[in-house]
Amino acid sequence: MNIVLEQIKSKIVTESDLLKKVNHFRIKSERIVFTNGCFDLLHLGHVTYLAKAASLGSKLIVAINSDFSVRGLNKGALRPLQDEHSRAMIMASLQVVSLVVIFNDETPLELIKLIQPNVLAKGGDWEVEKIVGYNEVKASGGTVVSIPLELGHSTTNIEKKIAVGVTKGTLK
Repeated sequence: MNIVLEQIKSKIVTESDLLKKVNHFRIKSERIVFTNGCFDLLHLGHVTYLAKAASLGSKLIVAINSDFSVRGLNKGALRPLQDEHSRAMIMASLQVVSLVVIFNDETPLELIKLIQPNVLAKGGDWEVEKIVGYNEVKASGGTVVSIPLELGHSTTNIEKKIAVGVTKGTLK
């Protein structure tokens, strides 16, 4: 048995186990930060964003769109590029991430209502007042933050580079 791999896997929880973990965090007076996304190809923009989000509290919970959910977001015919289990494992391997949960809905609103994070964070391409869960988090006394993006670093840009490389024959 690989202890490190088991530790990574243990960070991936079901929605029902998530609430148990969150309640345990609250007993220990942890400041819970919540964010969500597809995280299809982990890149510098994601890592920077997640590090900044994690610094806003003591526990970072990342909700990952399920494969079904990603397809509903119209991100392109090939998305997700990686299956939900792969994306969850990669996310859980990051030191700054405390828990990972996969969700099937179009938005994580039900998860946000369930756990009532102290901080709700999204990338800078989201206006704070338009972030899903804004009203619920503010009503419970929490903070909602839009974290500036790392310009030029996105999954879409990586997809475009790959497509150009394949078209030019530089990628095989």
